[in-house]
Amino acid sequence: MNNEIKRILESVRSGELSVDDALLKIKAEPFEDIGFAKVDLHRKIRQGAAEVIYGAGKTPEQISGILDVLKKNGQDTILITRMSPEAAAAVGQKHELDYHADARVGILGQMPAPTGIGRIVITTGGTSDIPVAEEAALTAQILGNEVVRLYDVGVAGLHRTLAHLDDIMSASVIVAIAGMEGALASVIGGLADCPVIAVPTSVGYGASFNGLSALLSMLNSCASGVSVVNIDNGFGAGYLASMINHMDVKKES
Repeated sequence: MNNEIKRILESVRSGELSVDDALLKIKAEPFEDIGFAKVDLHRKIRQGAAEVIYGAGKTPEQISGILDVLKKNGQDTILITRMSPEAAAAVGQKHELDYHADARVGILGQMPAPTGIGRIVITTGGTSDIPVAEEAALTAQILGNEVVRLYDVGVAGLHRTLAHLDDIMSASVIVAIAGMEGALASVIGGLADCPVIAVPTSVGYGASFNGLSALLSMLNSCASGVSVVNIDNGFGAGYLASMINHMDVKKES
């Protein structure tokens, strides 16, 4: 059962919330139409995580309008991905925005305390992959996860990876981010006993085809338990890692 609905029902059981108030919370308008966007207000109830704003292609005015709706409806922490510095500067004049320029991520509100079952380890092949890694790490943190960053541990110096075996072995989920030939995912997949999410990046010389070579290498990984998201999709990897790290055992009643 969804965590948000669980909290509402537990509040009813404890007497903190009346049955009528709980019903209102569940039946509240599922979205708000503001013309240029239909803001999803029930996503947290359906999926356990509230709507995230994709900033690319949106004007600062549109981003601010969506933020106004989300804040009005009780969303305390809001994530904006692929946000340009110009948009961040404009939105920051109206909202208290924590902008991470390397990841192109904007955050409103405080990071929540970790609620996952374990730790998410974010690894990169090189320093050039860090912007994508930070998008993944910040996404995972805002969704309530403890994150460990292991950057620049690629296969060009395999001893750097092996120096962090304790972190790799103790992770609940690992995100392996690499460009060039994308070999890091296979190496990590061959060491870890947990799910590995591979993220190809567009880092590399001409024959890397802006990440296509890394994508194909990761899709063809011989290591079991490796899944792959799209090129430079740090957000998708961080979100999926959080879902895995929050899995409860589902039992039939």
